[in-house]
Amino acid sequence: MQFGPTPLDQLEGAILAHSVKLEERSLKKGRFLDADDVDALRAAGIEEVVAARLGAGDIHEDEAARRVGLPLVGEGLKARAPFTGRVNLYATGPGLLVMDERAVDAFNRRHESITLATLPNYAWVGERQMVATVKVIPFAAPQEAVVDCEKLADAIGLCRARPCIERVGLVQTQLMSTKESILNKTVTVLEERLVGVGAALSEELRCTHDASAVATAIREQISRGIEIVLIAGASAIVDRRDVIPAGIEAAGGEVLHFGMPVDPGNLVLLGRLNEVPVVGLPGCARSPAFNGFDHVLRRLCTGVQVDADVLMGMGVGGLLKEGGGRPNPRNKVARDRSVKAPKVAALVLAAGQSRRMGVRNKLLAPLGGEAMLTHTLRSVAAVGLDDVVVVTGHEANDVNDVLQHQPVRVVHNANYAQGLSTSLATGLRALGDDVEAVVICLGDMPRLSADVIESLLSAYDPLEGRAICVPTWKGKRGNPVLFDAQFFDAMMQVRGDTGARQLLGEHADVVCEVPVRSHAVLEDVDSPAELARVRGEWNSPSEASL
Repeated sequence: MQFGPTPLDQLEGAILAHSVKLEERSLKKGRFLDADDVDALRAAGIEEVVAARLGAGDIHEDEAARRVGLPLVGEGLKARAPFTGRVNLYATGPGLLVMDERAVDAFNRRHESITLATLPNYAWVGERQMVATVKVIPFAAPQEAVVDCEKLADAIGLCRARPCIERVGLVQTQLMSTKESILNKTVTVLEERLVGVGAALSEELRCTHDASAVATAIREQISRGIEIVLIAGASAIVDRRDVIPAGIEAAGGEVLHFGMPVDPGNLVLLGRLNEVPVVGLPGCARSPAFNGFDHVLRRLCTGVQVDADVLMGMGVGGLLKEGGGRPNPRNKVARDRSVKAPKVAALVLAAGQSRRMGVRNKLLAPLGGEAMLTHTLRSVAAVGLDDVVVVTGHEANDVNDVLQHQPVRVVHNANYAQGLSTSLATGLRALGDDVEAVVICLGDMPRLSADVIESLLSAYDPLEGRAICVPTWKGKRGNPVLFDAQFFDAMMQVRGDTGARQLLGEHADVVCEVPVRSHAVLEDVDSPAELARVRGEWNSPSEASL
């Protein structure tokens, strides 16, 4: 890759390294410069700019990120489309993140241009939480490095181990001095802890604090189909020959390991009977605060191996005690700080009167054997957004007939005759309070592809100044447009037969132009001539005269 100051006669097809602000528009870094861009620079009196020019052995950052990122997507994960050389991976549900750490290191050591960052191994993740990100640092990566990293990605084994245990049992031993309130609190805390890992406390037994009673309780629980037996002793386990381990052996089981280098949680005891894990709990398990027992429980409840070697390998990072001052609710902090895929909805505007089409409602016009609106909705639905709201108005009953089998919510705009802005406001009011962004789609874009919306989602990042994302084809802005929730109030104030595109000019500093591969983003069907053209290109000659 050639990089540096580049004269105008060598700029076409090059990548702009740093944004350039011109009198009428801005050229943003990372843009492939075309002839119009070069003319604009020349008109502005600029003779050269810093640019990158790819060579035969270079792979553009987005393509490189896609090629090394997609092989990383293991069970229970999904990836967003690449943008600015980045591919983010998210969990599709709760579970334990698992990977080969040495393989991650090998991946990152292959070439400085290709990087992979992940959450810690065995981190508990929630649905939509970001678990890893691939970033290609420069504008391109060497082909040889990309090929090698594609192979290394398979060895990493990045995946989400899903919760697979449903029935957990608890045995609590009692002494004369044991308070019922302590036992009851242990049940409450454990129930909440198990819910967090997809399991449930199915049965509790209480017995005297002696090995024989413990053995009887263990056998009884296992006979009833309990998948993990937890034992909370009235007195802490202090030796392999103490009451709890003795009870496990008396039941016919074995003690696999006692103790682990995690504090709090040192006094965990791991045993087994008939392949059923039996765990002697440390005293800290009675507290809701995160502790070493959580490390063990998460692995057991997701089917990840736990043995003596695993326990002894937990020392690095095993000091879990908070520093001075008041203790923090550790697991709540972790949830609040996790990076999650934003909750994004689609708003499909289908209320217009199609004045330029004459008497025909263009959204109902047949195209390839289906109504035009159906094609638009199919592409929107393919993205898998959190909510799809369709706003109806003109000929609502006929439009509803098309929508009845679609995976959408329908809201009616009684004031549709007052213009597009009323449909926009109606749709926004229908969105849930937790929606973080919305993709505004026009119903008359039958050739819109799901890839376009995916590209907008990949670009969207308000923390990095990309709060409004608009697709472009050869430098021209099109539809649909993604807006962050911070603009919802302003969008509600728009009046007349205009949408929210005026906000793009008012908030240019947070507008991100997303180049796409299809001119469909510039195409909406507003006239009989346009409809005939689209039908002709759709290979539907039988419909051309309808």
